[in-house]
Amino acid sequence: MDATVCEGCRERDRRIDQLETQVKALVAQVKKLEAKLGRNSGNSSVPPSANPLDAPKPPAKERTGRKAGGQPGHSAQTRVRLAPELVTRTKNFIPKNCEKCQHALPTEPGPADPEPVWHQVVELPKVLVEVTEYRGHGRTCPDCGHVTQAAISADIRAHGYGPRFTAVVSALSGTFHVSKRDTEAIVETVFGVPIAVGTISAAEQETSAALENAHAEAAEACQQAAVNNIDETSWKLGKKLIWLWTAVSTVCTYYLIHSKRGAEALNAVFKTAFKGIAISDRWVVYNCYNVFRRQLCWAHLIRDFQRLYESKGPGKQIGAAMLGFAEDMFILWYCVRDGTLSRSAFRRKIDAQRPWVRELLAKGAKCSCARTAALCKNLLKWEPALWTFTRVEGVEPTNNAAERALRKAVIWRKRSFGCKSEAGCRFVERILTVAKTLAQHKRPLIEYLVESIAAHRQGKPIPKLLPV
Repeated sequence: MDATVCEGCRERDRRIDQLETQVKALVAQVKKLEAKLGRNSGNSSVPPSANPLDAPKPPAKERTGRKAGGQPGHSAQTRVRLAPELVTRTKNFIPKNCEKCQHALPTEPGPADPEPVWHQVVELPKVLVEVTEYRGHGRTCPDCGHVTQAAISADIRAHGYGPRFTAVVSALSGTFHVSKRDTEAIVETVFGVPIAVGTISAAEQETSAALENAHAEAAEACQQAAVNNIDETSWKLGKKLIWLWTAVSTVCTYYLIHSKRGAEALNAVFKTAFKGIAISDRWVVYNCYNVFRRQLCWAHLIRDFQRLYESKGPGKQIGAAMLGFAEDMFILWYCVRDGTLSRSAFRRKIDAQRPWVRELLAKGAKCSCARTAALCKNLLKWEPALWTFTRVEGVEPTNNAAERALRKAVIWRKRSFGCKSEAGCRFVERILTVAKTLAQHKRPLIEYLVESIAAHRQGKPIPKLLPV
């Protein structure tokens, strides 16, 4: 009887141990799920468009009490007078009599007469395209009756659309967020030219081939740049998940679509080890860079600190303290950017706070909250990379340049779900690289595309993408 009772007690204790282990596992799982449910654009890398319904609303801007519209001191945005070479016709209004004494006035301007006032009206012509029809005529010989047909040369027959038409079609689908179906509709309704979706794809591929060397030129320029903002986003090749990378410098913006997100892809962006300063988030693949040649993105860090602050655990105080420090730091940084505070003075102020920040991170590294401890340990390891922007001219505290560069690609991805072929991926990375880089140098996209396509068709070198 006693043996039976003891065996029952042991079985009960084993069962209690199993249940306690199960409860601990379930509690940990619930914490993870609660953390996932609490993720939003303010405390994680979730984009605002993917915010859950219960995400906190962005803080409303306080009313200033000022009237809507331009404020005192605002430079007026007046209409720009188009260049004389764009004016196709003029209509002159010449006064015939003096409005004061009614004396007859001369028709030609005198030396004392003012310049005429102007008003331009811009209109589209009814026909926006020029169509050249090549005709190969045939003639019958009056002697032998043989018909001789004039041939249309192969170089003429090779293309049904000119370089400018091809450039505009490629730009519509490649840089202006227009789908192929909508591009087809625009060409047919505005230009009055029937076109097939397949023809649009062919125009894209011809443009892509013409821009191959320009894309390589941008890659080399980013390789040699002193500072690069680097980031990546997901892409689709059919149903396969791949990645679109970007490197943004003051010289150019480079895009590359790669099948991987790791070191192999980074090595494809930079053919040899990048020797400049890399601005990035804390994605592990960027750990290949020296801590003194790296700047961690404070925009990402603020979201991490916000997440700690919103937690119910012991990391809340760490998050609150770091958020307060970041707010003060950016107020000073904006003074550096607008010229009211020198970089050297800014650096002295930040250097005075660095010991306090290290102590706070060291405290957080010992926190019982695993997320807080992991974040603080990582930041302690890369602590010098928090402050590179304070000592190096041209380095920003955030990776916003790369994130803005990816925004156009993200809109493309949402519009068309990525690409269906490798050739499509090449078009995406080349047209985006060229368009963004030309915009940086305030050069017109269409004209560059026209010159590149025409040179490609003639087998000539395409124009340089970057200023010499």
